[in-house]
This record gives sequence, C-alpha cells and structure tokens, in this order.
Amino acid sequence: MWFFSDEHKMLQQTVRQFSATALAPKIEKLDAEEGFNRESFYKMGELGLLGIIVPEDDGGTGLDAVAATLAMEEMGAVDASTALSYLAHTILCVNQIAKNASKEQKERYLPKLISGEWIGGMGMTEPGSGSDALGMKTKAVKKGDSYVLNGTKTFITNGPGGDIFYCYAKTGESKKEMSSFIVQTGTPGFSTGKKFSKMGMRASPTGELVFEDCTLSKANRVGEENSSVKHMMRNLDIERITISGISLGIARASIEVATQYAKDRKQFGKPIGVFQQIQERLTEAAAWYEGCRALTYQAAKMWDLGLMVGREASMMAAKAKLQSAQMATQVALDAIQILGGYGYIREFPVERYMRDAKLIEIGAGTNEILRVIIAKQMLGEAAGE
Repeated sequence: MWFFSDEHKMLQQTVRQFSATALAPKIEKLDAEEGFNRESFYKMGELGLLGIIVPEDDGGTGLDAVAATLAMEEMGAVDASTALSYLAHTILCVNQIAKNASKEQKERYLPKLISGEWIGGMGMTEPGSGSDALGMKTKAVKKGDSYVLNGTKTFITNGPGGDIFYCYAKTGESKKEMSSFIVQTGTPGFSTGKKFSKMGMRASPTGELVFEDCTLSKANRVGEENSSVKHMMRNLDIERITISGISLGIARASIEVATQYAKDRKQFGKPIGVFQQIQERLTEAAAWYEGCRALTYQAAKMWDLGLMVGREASMMAAKAKLQSAQMATQVALDAIQILGGYGYIREFPVERYMRDAKLIEIGAGTNEILRVIIAKQMLGEAAGE
C-alpha cells in the first residue's frame, strides 16, 4: 500500500522470512495431526511480534494496526492456523491487557506473554451466546474481595494448552453489567475442557474454558466493575480488521498456486492458462483480492489515525472482514477448481486454504452479523434499530 512506511516494509519482509522458515516446513504435518507450532511463539517473541501494538513503555514493539495486519497477512499466506493463534494471543489477550489493565497487572502478565513463555487467549463466546455476546451466562459473584465465577466458554482459540485468558463475565443483572478478569491456568475451579476436532485451522487448538466455583482475587479484575462492554466492542473492531489480514494471506497464496499451475498444466496441447474460463477465475480473484486489501489496510490506517470511533469504526471493520472473508473462501474454491483433481487432494495446499478460509466467515462475527452492523449504520431506524 502507498502509505506503508519503511518500518512496515521491513516488518513485512521479516515476517515473510519467518513464515517461510519457521511455519512452512511444519504446517502440513501439524494440519494432518491437529498439532500446534509452540516453538514458533518463542521465535515470535524474539522478533517482537507478540507485543506488536503494545507501547514500548509496557515492553511491546509500539507499532500499529497496519503492522499487525501485515503480520497476519504474511503468516496467513503460509500457515493460517498459527496466524489465528497469533491473533488470539496478541490482539485478544495481550492488547486487551495493555489497553485496559492496571500497572501492576501489566507488570505481572505482559513480560511472559510478550516473550512467548506464556500463550494467551480470550474467553467470550459461550455455548448459548455466540453472535449475541451480551447474552452470555457466565457470572462472577462478588464475595468480599474476591469473585466466584461459574460458566463455560466455547470455541476458544488457544484454549487447550493456553496459560492466560482474558475473560468476560456478568457482574450484574443487565446485559451491560459485565466485567473482565485475567485467569491463569492452574487456578482452582478453572479447567480448559475438551479440545475440538475441526474442518480447518486444524493447527490452531480450539476448546472450552470451564469455571466451576472458580475464585479469583479482586486483583484479577481488569478495570472497574461493570465497565467491560465498551472495551469488548472496541477490541472486536480491531480483531475484525486484523483477522482480515489472514483472509488476504490465504487468498494471495491461493492465487499464486493457481496461477503457476495454469502456466504449467497442459491440456489439449496448451497451457490451461490460455482458456478464457481459467483467465476469468484468475483475474476476478486477483481484482477482488486487491480490492479487499485496499479496504482492509484503509480501515487499519484509519484506526491508527484515530479516525474510526463508535459505530463508524464498527461499520468499517465489519466491511473489511465481510468482504475479505467471503473473498478468501471463494478464491480458494476457485483455485481448487483450476487445479481440478490435484486441487482436491493434499498434494497441493489449496484444499487446506479453503478449509482455513471458511472459519473466518464464522469467527470474530459471522457474515450475517456483519451485514446487520453495516445495515444499521446505513439505515438507522429503517433497519429496525
């Protein structure tokens, strides 16, 4: 993009090289076995990627949303699973602590999260409340200087094997009476439940967080009681912008594989790239990718400039994710079609790209919910607001 700084371009090359050396050699095996590239997080810590948008005063790299999105795109082009785990760690956990926690909490948790010694995640989605995040049932009842938590979170990225979770719980009767808590594995009454077997993003562990009379000190609460709804919604916006980078990476990789195949594969004595139906799929994919890339990085840049606030921020983030996620799934499907039988087997990676891409149409806000957000901003009361 025209506004990428020299620092952004250097980061892009660094993450591209890291992805080629630390992620690419392992992803096929990890995808097949539903493993996890734990070692890559130590390397990310050394490169300063785990605190990419955390201020330098808090031990981070002090970069911006554009940088974080670039990192997601470069990792996503090679190993979308690890990119997803990276997002959950960096954006959903580390960034939330850096933005909202006290000085003491930052000093206690950030160093080991930023170094990669600890893996982080976020507890928001529940079995009965996905799109309706404010309808969560997990409760934190105050008893003296402590809180007792009961409830279950589900579809939690990095749930199995994670160390630190930034979790939301109801602390009152209304939907907006919600508080945040930092929960560490090993806390009595807290367990990580079962690991899910998934269609895609198989090298990114997903599971449950279970609270059964889990007692947490007041020191584990982030911010004031009942103050977390605003923080949660604000973080959803930057999550949607940065996760769009993973979609961009998947699409870019799909286009590269399909283009090379169209040059090499011969049918009827000619490279299949001479056939107009192949050209149509490739050119439409390339144009759609570039359009989504422009939209996503525009949203990231606007975020960094402070030009996105309130509902406008939610709408721009929703637009970027809606289009990028749809685009990546369709582009990966088209790549499979171009490769034909080879696209359907694991000799080529495009079938993995498609499986991974589909998740982003569901997680961090389904396509349907994103359309509702955009429509309400456009139509106001006419949208049934």
